[in-house]
Amino acid sequence: MLDKLQVIVRHYTADETITLTEDMVLLTGLGLNSFELVQLICDVEDAFAITIPDRAITTLKTVADVLGYVEKQQKMNCEVM
Repeated sequence: MLDKLQVIVRHYTADETITLTEDMVLLTGLGLNSFELVQLICDVEDAFAITIPDRAITTLKTVADVLGYVEKQQKMNCEVM
């Protein structure tokens, strides 16, 4: 999951060699602005087939937050099916 997220993040950074760590902060650690963060979240939604409501975006501060949210949503989607 981290590898897939890393591919998405590299699209938004100028550094194609960036290696994500779970404690990396999305805005300051990756140099994203708030608009890029929203676009990144949209790409995460598409890549992982989940929905992230706008109110949840403000809680996603680190890479670990995103991974945890994706995992939780995927688990919930599996339970529904």
